[in-house]
Amino acid sequence: MRYTTTEELLLKVKTLEELLNSLGSYIFTKNVDGCYTFVNNAVVEVFGVPTEDIIGKDDSHFFDLDISEQLKINDQKILNENTLISSEEENFIKSTGELTTFHTVKKSLVSDDGKIVGMCGISTDITKQKKLENLVKEQNKLLDAVLNNVDAYIYMKDEQRHFRYVNDKTAKMFGKPVEKIIGKLDADVIGHELADHFWKSDKQVFETNEKQVFEEIAHDDDGKIQHYLSTKMPYQLDENSQVLIGFSTDVTELYQLKEEFKKQANTDALTGLYNRRYFFNHAEKEFSRAKRHGLNMGVISIDIDFFKNINDKYGHPVGDKVLIEISKNILLSIRQEDILARVGGEEFAVILPESTLEEAKKVAQRISITENTFLMNAQNKEYVDIKLSIGLVSKRIEDESFDELFIRADNALYQAKKQGRNRVYIA
Repeated sequence: MRYTTTEELLLKVKTLEELLNSLGSYIFTKNVDGCYTFVNNAVVEVFGVPTEDIIGKDDSHFFDLDISEQLKINDQKILNENTLISSEEENFIKSTGELTTFHTVKKSLVSDDGKIVGMCGISTDITKQKKLENLVKEQNKLLDAVLNNVDAYIYMKDEQRHFRYVNDKTAKMFGKPVEKIIGKLDADVIGHELADHFWKSDKQVFETNEKQVFEEIAHDDDGKIQHYLSTKMPYQLDENSQVLIGFSTDVTELYQLKEEFKKQANTDALTGLYNRRYFFNHAEKEFSRAKRHGLNMGVISIDIDFFKNINDKYGHPVGDKVLIEISKNILLSIRQEDILARVGGEEFAVILPESTLEEAKKVAQRISITENTFLMNAQNKEYVDIKLSIGLVSKRIEDESFDELFIRADNALYQAKKQGRNRVYIA
């Protein structure tokens, strides 16, 4: 069947209208006065009135133009200039009573002689999308606020050792802005040596695909050691990206406090030497090692002669100074591997690992001849020469414990005192 020209035209118009009604977008045309000349079904539906009640009317009938400011600005530009605008518009639709966000493309309609005769437009409702985007922005902003205020260094790295995220605290430690770190190789950010150091623990996370906890150390700009407790966990970012998320906390002060507690537990508060508890714990281990491997071992027991007289005559503060200075002098007389401790009020003891009796004797003699002369009264320029009694023993095959060795050393010290003090007695 052959169509007439009019029939063909009507068919094309009908086909075009069906197409425009099926697109799911709001499509319209307006004349130079801003009145609608065409709307598709989507516009009809949102305005809530039939087509004939829309055609010939302007936007004031359908929008609150005091709110829909961008709509007016865009239309005026399109009708005054031969141009195309693609932008977002927030429009308050009277029929729905809702503020709706559209992404709108508007273009001038021009006659053959170049005169603007109207405009056409297509709008897509992106209200839900914008709400979702705003929600994501708010959540990201909240997340950033949390991560940037947590007292921890938080970061994300991929298997190729590129940083995928750092919080502000981490960026500040690295001395670079965040944007100069994201996407960069770790070695380019913190240097090869430090990057390789941290990669050792990072690599374990990727290899095991399990959360790991590490104690890590690094040097600050002043060369001081910083201690970190790091928790690192694997995370599948997407199908092709395996990353780790790290949380590192600076525990340097806690570590130093722990070391200080440990030192206090093992150290005599006055002299700074090892205390009795540490001495005997270490001595038992040293004795067991010597007995197991058939090694020599010596023990020296030391007592300050007539120390009670010093305290009684000059007072305990002076006595304390004497103890401190004698401790220093004894330390200068022993070897680096020897262990010196204050085991009583004015009593000291020394463990001499892997020392024969002859070698231990030389150490004891050095201690005994050390000059211990102290100014007791500055006003009267009164000096006192302090002497030491020393007992020395060496490990025997029949010794079963360190206690046996130490008792003999104590007995040797008693004999040194009994024989007149200021001497070394070897048992």
